[in-house]
Amino acid sequence: MLAAEVAEVLPGARGLRDVPDRDDAVALALPGPLAAVTQLRTAVAAWVVLHLDVPRPRSFTSPEHLARIVDAVYASLRVAGSSTFRFEAAGADSAVFARLAGLLHEATGLRHEPATGDLVVRVRRGPRRGDADPGWDVLVRVGPRPLSARTWRVADFPGAANATIAAAVARLAGVHGGDRVLNLMAGSGTLLVERLLVGPAAAAVAVDLDPAALDAARANLEAARLLTRPPRPALLRADATDAAALLDVVVQPLGGAADVVLADPPWGTLHGSHADAPRLHAGLLRAAHAVTAPGARLVVLTHEVKVMERVVRDAAELWTPRSVTRVYAKGHHPRIHVLDRR
Repeated sequence: MLAAEVAEVLPGARGLRDVPDRDDAVALALPGPLAAVTQLRTAVAAWVVLHLDVPRPRSFTSPEHLARIVDAVYASLRVAGSSTFRFEAAGADSAVFARLAGLLHEATGLRHEPATGDLVVRVRRGPRRGDADPGWDVLVRVGPRPLSARTWRVADFPGAANATIAAAVARLAGVHGGDRVLNLMAGSGTLLVERLLVGPAAAAVAVDLDPAALDAARANLEAARLLTRPPRPALLRADATDAAALLDVVVQPLGGAADVVLADPPWGTLHGSHADAPRLHAGLLRAAHAVTAPGARLVVLTHEVKVMERVVRDAAELWTPRSVTRVYAKGHHPRIHVLDRR
């Protein structure tokens, strides 16, 4: 998915490839300025990567290697300014890194703040190459914040979806200007915000049972400047597992049956309970079917992997599975299910 977005956003990129021994990263060559990288919405972070074929980090301070690291720092600073930096590395508090920090300060003017520095310089061993010494990789993050940090997120909510994953949900759902978009179990509105930012919709409604969640969603939609521009999303309180209740409240503001439903069921460790997950997921699929048009898409982001697999099998008369995508979220691997309405 990220590869497809890279092709759209960074047409000048060359040599797109998987990173060895990683299932959550890709590498590419991008000639020229890096500013366009910040337009990627399904990437958590972007890094300038240098490989230094040296046995120990102490060699980083040689004029040749230091110049390359400084150039990478300036490439990041040209995208977004920073005043401080920090290392992420084993031995970051050693004399070797203290020496490197001093040289980077002299070359760039950035202050070394070990705990809170904005610009991140990550150091790790390079990829293994048989019996040869792997050398070292130096990675400089593009910009002072991860790409996944969104300026519109002014109200957080426990268990809120990662915005990068929400952007992936929007892409998997498909973006069509005529869609009536319904966000069930909306929480703080992450899925709906990312969907509306990526493209137009005919109508949009967010539903949650928790008033505090709806307040957070309203604040985030407002910060994203989406409340006052078409389709002017409505926020409604209702039980997303109750088909009759949903029909009563969402059809009128949507202007008809929904064409796409986005849902992020509560994660049992933060809201509700794992024991209640089967009922919650099964009710979601039934209620979503009741308020959607034939051929509609249902996209569900869930941490309840086994529960969702079982519920989808049981709902075979209502929904046809299209795809399942495994994503990474803070040490966990939730799934994005895309289903087509029968």
